Amino acid sequence: MTLGIRPGELADVPLIAELIRGLARYEKLGHEVTMTEEKLTDTLFGEHRYAETLIAEEDAQAVGFALFFHNFSTFLAQPGIYLEDLYVVPEHRGGGIGRALLERLAQIAVDRGCGRLEWAVLDWNQDAIRFYERLGAKPNSDWTVYRLTGEPLRALAGE
Repeated sequence: MTLGIRPGELADVPLIAELIRGLARYEKLGHEVTMTEEKLTDTLFGEHRYAETLIAEEDAQAVGFALFFHNFSTFLAQPGIYLEDLYVVPEHRGGGIGRALLERLAQIAVDRGCGRLEWAVLDWNQDAIRFYERLGAKPNSDWTVYRLTGEPLRALAGE
C-alpha cells in the first residue's frame, strides 16, 4: 500500500466534513458539531483562510486528516502551528498514518520558521497520549485552557 500526504483542496470539502464528523463521533462529541460544508468552504478556502488541512491517502483512499493553523508565541517572537484535529479512520489506525501526518506537519512548521507545534488531547484518550509521548511530546499541564462560545462570547462582545 502506498501512503501519501497532500494539502486539502476545495474539492475535498465533503471529505473533510465527513472526517470531522468521524472525529466527533470518536471523541463522543458529535452533538457539538454545527459545521457545514458551506462554513468549511468559506473558512478553509474563502477570502480569508483561517486553517489548512492535510489529507492522508492510502491507495487513493482518504484514511485521515490534520487540520491546523498558525498561532504566535510572544516569548519566542515566532509563529507556531496549532494542530486542531488529527484523525485516522479506525480501520487504518496503528499503521503509521498519524505519525506520517505529524511528520509532515513538523516539516511545515520547520519550513515556515515556527518555534513550536502544539495541540490538546482529551484526558481519557490514553492511546493518543501514549502515541504523542512516544514522539517526544510533553504535556503542558501548568496551563488550563479556557473557552468562550455561544451566548457568553456574544455577551462579552456586547451583542
